[in-house]
Amino acid sequence: MTGSLAALALAAVSFVGSHLGLSSLPVRAWLIGRLGEWGFRGVYSLVAMALVVWLVAAYNAAPVETVWAPPTAMRHLSLAIMPVACILLIGGVLGANPTAIGRDAGRIAAAGPRGIFKVTRHPVMWAFALWGISHLLANGDAADVILFGAITVLALCGAVHIDRRKRREIGATWSTYEAATSFVPFAACAAGRTRLSWADIGFTPLFLGAVLYAALLFAHPWAFGVDPLAVG
Repeated sequence: MTGSLAALALAAVSFVGSHLGLSSLPVRAWLIGRLGEWGFRGVYSLVAMALVVWLVAAYNAAPVETVWAPPTAMRHLSLAIMPVACILLIGGVLGANPTAIGRDAGRIAAAGPRGIFKVTRHPVMWAFALWGISHLLANGDAADVILFGAITVLALCGAVHIDRRKRREIGATWSTYEAATSFVPFAACAAGRTRLSWADIGFTPLFLGAVLYAALLFAHPWAFGVDPLAVG
C-alpha cells in the first residue's frame, strides 16, 4: 500500500506502534513466554524489517506536497545538529549501555553512568531523535514531515518506554541510575547530579562521530539525491 500521503502515514503509525507495542512489558513477557527470548527477538526483527521496507517504499512513492519552505538558517542548524547525533550514536553503541540487548542491565546500572551516558542515559535514542529533528528542520515536504516526525516520536517515546520497563525489571537499581543521569541531554550535569569532562566522553566517540558525519555528508548526494551542503 503506497502512492499517497495516507499510505505513508499508515506505514509510519504502524512502524512506531509496532515497536512500542511489541516492546511493552505485558506483550513482551507474553511473547517471550510462548516463543522464548530468541524467538521473540526473531519475530520482533522480522516485523521491524518488514515495516521499514513498507515505510521506505511508501515514502519513495509519496507525492511531493510542500508544507513549508525551510529558511537557510534552518538548514545550517540541521548541519550543526548532526555531528552531535553522530557522537551520541557512536558513544552509545561503544559504551556501557544498560539498555542494549544482551547487556547485564543491572550490573551496568549499578556501576553508575560512564562516558557519554553522563550526557544522557539514552544516547542512541537521542541520536535518532536529533537525526529526525535535523531533517524536519531542513525539509518542508509533507512526506518528510511524516517520515522524520515518526522517527523522532519513536526515538523519544521509546526512551521513555525503556525507562518504565527497566524500573519494572531491575527496580531500585534503575531508579538510582536515573537519579544520577538525565533523559534530556546535559540536564543531570546542569543540575549537579553528575560531573562531565571531555575525558569522560573520550577521543574515540568524538573521532568516529566526526568520521561518520563526514561519511554521511559525502554519501548523501549519491544515496539520497540531495546535497546537504548546498544550503546557500
